[in-house]
Amino acid sequence: MSKHRLLLSGGLVLVKNETFERVSILVTDGIITALLADGDGPEDAKRIDVSDRLIIPGLVNGHTHSHGALGRGGVAGDMTLEPFLAGSAWLNASRSTHDLRLAAELSAAELIRKGCTSCFDLFIELPGPTVEGIHAVAEAYQGAGLRAVVAPMIADKTIYQALPGLLEQFDQPLRDIVAALSMPDWQDIIAVCNEAFATWPVPDGRVRPGIGPTIPLHCSDAFLTSCADVAAQHEIPLQTHLAETRLQQVIAHQKYGTSLTAHLDHLQVLSPKFSGAHGVWLSQSEADLLAAHDACICHNPLSNLRLGSGIAPVRMLMNSGVTLGVGTDASNTSDGQSMFEAMRLAATLSRAQASDSEEWISTRDAFAMSTTGSARIMGLKNVGMIAESWAADMLFLDAGYCHYTPLRTPLDQIVFAENGAGLREVMIAGEYVFANDRVLTLDEQSLAKRAADAATRLDETNTQTRLMNAAASAVVQSFCRATCALPYPN
Repeated sequence: MSKHRLLLSGGLVLVKNETFERVSILVTDGIITALLADGDGPEDAKRIDVSDRLIIPGLVNGHTHSHGALGRGGVAGDMTLEPFLAGSAWLNASRSTHDLRLAAELSAAELIRKGCTSCFDLFIELPGPTVEGIHAVAEAYQGAGLRAVVAPMIADKTIYQALPGLLEQFDQPLRDIVAALSMPDWQDIIAVCNEAFATWPVPDGRVRPGIGPTIPLHCSDAFLTSCADVAAQHEIPLQTHLAETRLQQVIAHQKYGTSLTAHLDHLQVLSPKFSGAHGVWLSQSEADLLAAHDACICHNPLSNLRLGSGIAPVRMLMNSGVTLGVGTDASNTSDGQSMFEAMRLAATLSRAQASDSEEWISTRDAFAMSTTGSARIMGLKNVGMIAESWAADMLFLDAGYCHYTPLRTPLDQIVFAENGAGLREVMIAGEYVFANDRVLTLDEQSLAKRAADAATRLDETNTQTRLMNAAASAVVQSFCRATCALPYPN
């Protein structure tokens, strides 16, 4: 069987995420098989001159939600998380399988354009997941050429059932309306996930399943335990939103008498397959628990700022031995899918938390979190580095672009300055998926038209639900303000 060989000649390459070197990269069947002195290489390889490029591994998005791609601008921009959740439910209602696929394709196109080659997608399907919906999202990523973990975001409680005392804040008739809302029985949700995973529609080398119990408070203990069992049975990653807001920790101490992480530990949910998204309000004891279980946290600075959730204690988590990744979160909570922006914030926000520069997150730390760290969260091996035997997932930056003129410290200049404007090509598994300002695997013009049509249809269909959600969101916001003021043990 003949091998497909590609020789990328003469670029300035970030080798092993350590140093930039002028080397040529030999790619064989989607894998980096050698890093060679410029001019060396087999005669049968197709040669491409990349001497005017800075070459880095593709960025890995450890936490996103593809459904947000169809939800841009749908909810007022001045909300914290819980009012946002109550106010945005209508955006995800009445969606067909085609809408789920479209949202994933939209998200994939933006991710590729912004230099991301892999993502962990917690997508939602209401009222509950279906085999067809899960498979449609998987097929969308496979068609786009992106690496992905596709994890249905699932819960067996509504926000009104999850937060003690919230329902009592509503007046009639709105109280009866929100009280009547419900999620599917958790056994039915698990059955759908098991069937979808057992009949996975695409090769699992590039796109594989995961499971996403949305927020621990929104899941019964039996459901959380079952999700952990599914992750172990299918050998797939599990991700939840962990301590994203102060309110979550206040409620956790009211409901469980302990922190969120300690409760998950009690349920035996923590494991090397576990990752928590956000982790803004984690304590030192929780960091120690996560590290003891070799669990991970994905830092999402864009949405943490947008929703006013706070700044995650990244240095504390790192010092405790917790593996860290970086994510963008959804396009309707972070306004985009730029891993370059998320990576920059991962480095710079730490400077607002400590006056001692030794406590800051370095550019090297932020880059590692945005590549190999997020890949670890996704369960990907040999992804996130340019080295022999690693996946040929690479970004090609214009070395003559203004960000790099003059070029002195390439990694610092990439982390602090790059926003995607200097990106010229993206390669995944040895194949170009972006070049000449075009995503090569998707018809972006068609996507734009389909997205506009879908948004018009969904907005009209969900008009009444939108009005109800807006009224409910106002009550939730008032409840959260009062509850967040309550103390809880750290």
